[in-house]
Amino acid sequence: MARKNLLAGLTEPKLTAVNSEEPRPVRAMALPFAGRGAVGAVTRSIEDLAAKASAARELEARLTSGQVIVALDPAVVDASFMADRMAQDDSEYLALRDSIAQSGQDSPILLRPHPSAEGRYQVAFGHRRLRAARDLGTSVRAVVRHLTDRELVLAQGQENSARANLSFIERARFAHRLEQSGYDRETIMLALSADKTTVSRLITVVERIPAAVIEAIGPAPATGRDRWVELATLIQRGGAGGAEAILARADFAEAPSDARFQLLLAGLEPPRDLPADHPEPGGDDIAARPETEREPPEAWIHSSGTRVMTVTTGRRSTVLAIDRRAAPGFDSFLLARMEALFSEFLASEMPAPRRDRTRRSS
Repeated sequence: MARKNLLAGLTEPKLTAVNSEEPRPVRAMALPFAGRGAVGAVTRSIEDLAAKASAARELEARLTSGQVIVALDPAVVDASFMADRMAQDDSEYLALRDSIAQSGQDSPILLRPHPSAEGRYQVAFGHRRLRAARDLGTSVRAVVRHLTDRELVLAQGQENSARANLSFIERARFAHRLEQSGYDRETIMLALSADKTTVSRLITVVERIPAAVIEAIGPAPATGRDRWVELATLIQRGGAGGAEAILARADFAEAPSDARFQLLLAGLEPPRDLPADHPEPGGDDIAARPETEREPPEAWIHSSGTRVMTVTTGRRSTVLAIDRRAAPGFDSFLLARMEALFSEFLASEMPAPRRDRTRRSS
């Protein structure tokens, strides 16, 4: 095969990870009630993941077909010149490493001869398999091809897009680094299998959030585009100084990546004032009080990293603002149990004289 056609399938204008052949229809066994409700959503999610894994395998097979697979010492292999992942020992990587330890590496990684270091190689795709080989002290199975810089980033980006295992911010940083390195938008779109609007949004988020903040948060795999856009907006409005103080806290450093994101977002959010037509009991209206007299809001974050509510304390009342996007249905759940919770509070927390008066009045 001529060298100019090595990655022909990756440079077609159609924005898809696998685009050199007509897709073959895949028949799936019909499941009862699979199209509705939670069962349907789970079924579709599983089918989507299976399709993406199949697309990634097809892409890798096309790029490595007909090539000699070699076993190399991981010590002579360098990462791609265009970093994409933010390393962490997440569950997916640990599962991959355990699988390789038990069954071996079933698919090779793609390398090129290092452009400036004799006897060394650079990864096009397969960074986690290379890392697993290093951790396990084994050789890594690889195919070596001569690739230009553009061919390498296209192979790297589209393999990641096919697998769909980069978080939003990892994809955004990859797009931003490609642009900073001089690649045009068409190349970035092909590398990420994304349209022009999506690429613009990815790059804009990274431009608005300081690199040190992104590094401190980490990949935040469960945090999507909307939340990152919200954080970028808060920082643009002058929250960079407050972010530094939060990043320096011990609880921030010890939290998982998604929880670090939630801590920073909660710390930068402005107080959620009550509307003017909802005064506090006794006339103490939080919204009408001067800023200097208000207690700063505090976020209540679950151990999973979910920011469930914001707590704002006034002189005569406390307002719990439940985030219905993060915890849908929790407000109804809480209200349905309020009678039992308040009865438990009366029995355990209130001073005895007041409990007696309450009993008499009832």
